[in-house]
Amino acid sequence: MSTTSSEPFTDRPIGLASPIGLTEPSGIDRAAHHRLDEAWLAAAWSHPTTRVFVVSGGQVLIDEPTDGTDGEEARTELVMTPAFEAPVTETHRYFLGTDEDGVSYFALQKDALPGRMDQSARPAGLREAGLLLSPREASLVTHAVALENWQRLHRFCSRCGERTVIAAAGHIRRCPACGAEHYPRTDPAVIMLVTDEHDRALLGRQVHWPEGRFSTLAGFVEPGESIEQSVRREVFEEAGVTVGPVEYVASQPWPFPSSLMLGFMAKAISSEINVDGEEIHEARWFSREDLAAAFESGEVLPPYGISIAARLIELWYGKPLPKPSH
Repeated sequence: MSTTSSEPFTDRPIGLASPIGLTEPSGIDRAAHHRLDEAWLAAAWSHPTTRVFVVSGGQVLIDEPTDGTDGEEARTELVMTPAFEAPVTETHRYFLGTDEDGVSYFALQKDALPGRMDQSARPAGLREAGLLLSPREASLVTHAVALENWQRLHRFCSRCGERTVIAAAGHIRRCPACGAEHYPRTDPAVIMLVTDEHDRALLGRQVHWPEGRFSTLAGFVEPGESIEQSVRREVFEEAGVTVGPVEYVASQPWPFPSSLMLGFMAKAISSEINVDGEEIHEARWFSREDLAAAFESGEVLPPYGISIAARLIELWYGKPLPKPSH
């Protein structure tokens, strides 16, 4: 069976009209001004419309009903409950925001996900859940997973070493000894699709990826470095290719554990490839026809659809990529 679409290539880039997982408008107002208002938070928690879900080890419960209603296709949903049905926890209760109807959302960090009696609910990580859930629910899960990762890894004060306590509805850790306040960190990372003078795309395979899995190059921004400088440095370090013009496209939160992916299109001014062998095992230039044939034969596996990498490649490729097999 063919793994590629029968649609012809188009001269009009699809751009970001094809949704990027984790970046679509969510309709959630994070309402940060309420995080220090304990009376407001208590009232929101006790309100009957408030919805709560549990996050544990980067996973949440999702519900996959087998049948839809009124002829509609069944939709995967995040398992949420009213606050009065939620597991008990005071310290690891994170306020995530409100929607346009005034519904408040909280996440609870627990050591394990609660059990479910129905057979349609199961645990899922963000990479999977982000593709299945609505933009609103995916945004809530992204926020919760990012907070959970930070909370688990930053329990002690980096200034004096004292154990810190949670404040601001999960968005600050305070040190009772020296008074320092610590905030969730976000590490900027660049991810870029590089094209050459023949409009071929440079794709690479990381050393720990399976055979055939190719994607865009990426790397972290270093201290004192602009994001454009980072794009050029990373491409040269990983593939030995010199980059000239750099154009920003879009960003994507990537809490694995705490990155913000900054997506770019970049133009190469050299074409000889010399991979570093440490991060990138293999890199190749692909024309659109080359890539289509490689997808068709199974020689190349596309990146996962939730990633901005897939959208950057599609921006150049001119049509949706085939869905990756697991």
